[in-house]
Amino acid sequence: MTPAVGTALPPKEFAVTRADLIRYAGASGDRNPVHWSDRHAAAVALPGVIAHGMLTMARAARVVTEWTDDPTSLVDYQVRFSRPVVVPDDDAGTVLTVTAVVTEIVDAAHVRVDITATAAGAEVLTRASALVRLPTAR
Repeated sequence: MTPAVGTALPPKEFAVTRADLIRYAGASGDRNPVHWSDRHAAAVALPGVIAHGMLTMARAARVVTEWTDDPTSLVDYQVRFSRPVVVPDDDAGTVLTVTAVVTEIVDAAHVRVDITATAAGAEVLTRASALVRLPTAR
């Protein structure tokens, strides 16, 4: 694999449901009620129950690791959260849409990838960037 600057990674859509939030809370230990209770979310002026930030980051990173077919290829990963992912209380939840593009060839073994994540038509991660080890560099 020798991508060029401008190479777009295959985009991906992830459904995020309340059931996902409950499972993630159990796995992560983050049981903050803003991730499952409309009443608690409203009490702290949130627009509704929100997805865990680390869950959002992990789903966005999957675009990179699926592209390389190697979960260890993610060398460095940084994001800023620009707005929460609001998850309605229904079976459909919301959709997190993730796109990514190679923005820099760092060296023969690494590229920089910029990631965009949106939900409900709004960008939820900004300055999302990953340093990626290319599969041929193992």
